[in-house]
Amino acid sequence: MRIAIVAGEASGDLLGAELIRAVRARRSDLEFYGVGGPKMQAAGCDILEASSALAVRGLTEVLRHLPRLFRLRSQLARRFAADRPALFIGIDAPDFNLGLEKKLKRRGLRTIHYVSPSVWAWREERIKTMGAAADHVLALFPFEPALYAKAGVAATYVGHPLADAAPLLSQRAARRAQRQFAREQPVVALLPGSRTSELEMHADLFIGVARKFHAAHPDAHFLVPLVNRETRMQFENALYRVGAEKLPLTLLYGHADDAFTTADVALVASGTATLEAALYRCPHVIAYRVGGLTARWVRRRLRVPWVGLPNVLAGQFIVPEFLQEDANVDNLAQALLNLYADTLVRDELAELFSRLHHALRQGSAERAAAVVLAALGAAGQT
Repeated sequence: MRIAIVAGEASGDLLGAELIRAVRARRSDLEFYGVGGPKMQAAGCDILEASSALAVRGLTEVLRHLPRLFRLRSQLARRFAADRPALFIGIDAPDFNLGLEKKLKRRGLRTIHYVSPSVWAWREERIKTMGAAADHVLALFPFEPALYAKAGVAATYVGHPLADAAPLLSQRAARRAQRQFAREQPVVALLPGSRTSELEMHADLFIGVARKFHAAHPDAHFLVPLVNRETRMQFENALYRVGAEKLPLTLLYGHADDAFTTADVALVASGTATLEAALYRCPHVIAYRVGGLTARWVRRRLRVPWVGLPNVLAGQFIVPEFLQEDANVDNLAQALLNLYADTLVRDELAELFSRLHHALRQGSAERAAAVVLAALGAAGQT
């Protein structure tokens, strides 16, 4: 019995891998195939297309990729409709997956969407779209199912897999010793994003901030996790382009958890990485830039005063956010220097992050797997 699955980006690849393992732990006869990354492949998924093919963001940035994305979605719709898998699971990537799910649902396939779009932040009308596309929504945050219940859409809170993976106790001292950093040496994590389009916006900016921080703390060291060879090459090219190749930094392939565990503070592009920073108790500053047209469109539709996930979950500004024109070298460097200097604030943030961690630690993969298996049973696929 086969399950079709489409995951976008590195975060979706992680979710998909954990879900596949949890489902197959209970039903080893089930096979997964579709769009995913290396983690899903390692979990046993037959990859038809790499998830990086869906890693496009922003309104204007998406436009030039639309023909390719429409072709891919049509190809997958035809393939899955012909194959008739027992179930289709779309993981995140709502602009791509919801249209695909809607087509498949109309053709009689049961569909699950894993990760609710940010309907609580903007584009609330997507709740109705979700109902037309998905038979069931798997929500990562506790306040989301109630929003869907009002619209009559089935949704289950499963918790966040990053919260399950992160240790409950800090390992900073051990990790710093392992990397041979002196106890008082400033260590800063820089996470400019997981997509090439994010690196285009953020690489020079984050390097500029690092140079200012280093000027104030000459013994500082920077850790830069990058998700793949392409984004690593982008960042390296930016270092040479701006003449910052002598900055004391270590480039990592992935391992954001390692960087957050080791660092005193971090500068993080808004997205899932901000939640990961919180789960690893790393005080951080959030920055984000998109194209001007995209920014104006989002601002008109934004329903909450914050974009960083730690702030959304806390319901207040606990992490500094700098967006668009405010996300400049001077503002970000000063915020990062202030945060590093204020150990009391850093300790308070660590305590807030700990409470957030416990709330999200729910055994998400097992909960999600239970919904998937129940859906198979409801469809008579046992």
